[in-house]
Amino acid sequence: MSISVVLFDADGGVVPPNRLAPWEIVMRPLPRLLYLLNRLCWRLSRPVTIGVRLILVQDGAVLLVRHTYQRHWYLPGGGVKRGETLEEAARREAAEELGARLGHLRLFGVYSNFYEHKSDHVIVFSCDDLHLAGETGPEIERFGFFALGDLPPQLSPGSRRRIQEYLAGSPPIAGRW
Repeated sequence: MSISVVLFDADGGVVPPNRLAPWEIVMRPLPRLLYLLNRLCWRLSRPVTIGVRLILVQDGAVLLVRHTYQRHWYLPGGGVKRGETLEEAARREAAEELGARLGHLRLFGVYSNFYEHKSDHVIVFSCDDLHLAGETGPEIERFGFFALGDLPPQLSPGSRRRIQEYLAGSPPIAGRW
C-alpha cells in the first residue's frame, strides 16, 4: 500500500513533488490533518462555540484571509476566549491573524451556524479604520484586499452573504450564517 500526498499552492494549483523540500512534504499537510481531527471531535462532542468575524473595508476593498487548513477565502476572525469580551476577541484576532490595529468597531450582526455538528454563534463587526503591520499569524497562508464589486470565486458562502448584506446597507440583527 502506498500513500500519495497532493499539495496545492496558494492559487489552488498542484505543487510537483520535486519542488518540495523533505520537511515540506511532511509538515505542509499537518494543519489540514489537525483541522480534520478537530472536526471529528466536534462531531462527537457537538460543542456550543462563540466566535467573531470582521468586515474590514478600506478604499472600497474588503480584506479577506486564506487559512493554511482551508481552501476558501474568509472574513478574518476566530473564537472568543474565556474571560474575553466580543470586542477584545475581534481586536485580538485582527492582531494575531493580520498584525492589524483596529479603530472604531461597529456591530454588524449576530449569526448562528450549525455546520460541522457545532452550535456556532458568530458576531460580526465592521471597521473601516485599520492599520496593517503586514505580519500574518501561522494559520494564515495569505491575505488580500478585494474590490467589493469583484470578490474572488473561492470566497466562502457565508462570507459572501455577509459582504452582500454589508453592500446592501441594512444588515440583519440576527440570522443564520
